[in-house]
Amino acid sequence: MSNHDQQQERSPKAKNVLLAVGNSMMGDDGAGPLLAELLDAQPIDDWVAVDGGSAPENCVHQIRQLQPERVIVFDAAEIGEQAGEVRVIDPDAIADMFIMSTHSLPLNFLIDDLKTFVPEVQFVGVQPAIVAFSFPMTEMVTKAVEGLYQRLPTWEGNGGYATI
Repeated sequence: MSNHDQQQERSPKAKNVLLAVGNSMMGDDGAGPLLAELLDAQPIDDWVAVDGGSAPENCVHQIRQLQPERVIVFDAAEIGEQAGEVRVIDPDAIADMFIMSTHSLPLNFLIDDLKTFVPEVQFVGVQPAIVAFSFPMTEMVTKAVEGLYQRLPTWEGNGGYATI
C-alpha cells in the first residue's frame, strides 16, 4: 500500500454522500437501504453511501468525517404523489408537511444539523405504496430507486426531479 493510499484511509473524504434512511423490513420504507445497497454493490465515482437505517442522526459523525460537498438524504416520504414518484423536497417544507416517518428524529432536524458543515444538502423522497412490517418493496418503488441510482453519476441541481 502506498503512502497516498494509507493517507486516504486515515482521512477518508467523499465529494458526495448518499444518506439512506429507512427500514428494509417495512415494505417501501426500504427504498433508502436499497439505494445504499446498489451504491455499495456498484460504486459510482465520487459517491459514498451511508445507510442511516431508522436512526440516521446516528451517522452524522461519519458524514462529518467524509467532509462532503453534497449530501442527498433519501427516504420514502408521503408526498401525495403516485407510488414510485420521486421528488426533491424543500427542507423548509419538511416541518410543515406530514412526512411519513418510522424514524426517531424528524428529518428537518437532521438536515439542519448537516447544513452546519455540508455546503449542499438535499432531501429526496419517493412516494411509497406499502409501508407495513414484513411486506416486500413494491415494483414501482424498486424501479424509482433504480432510476435514482442511474442519475447519481451526473447529478446536478435537483437531479432532474421536480421540487415540492
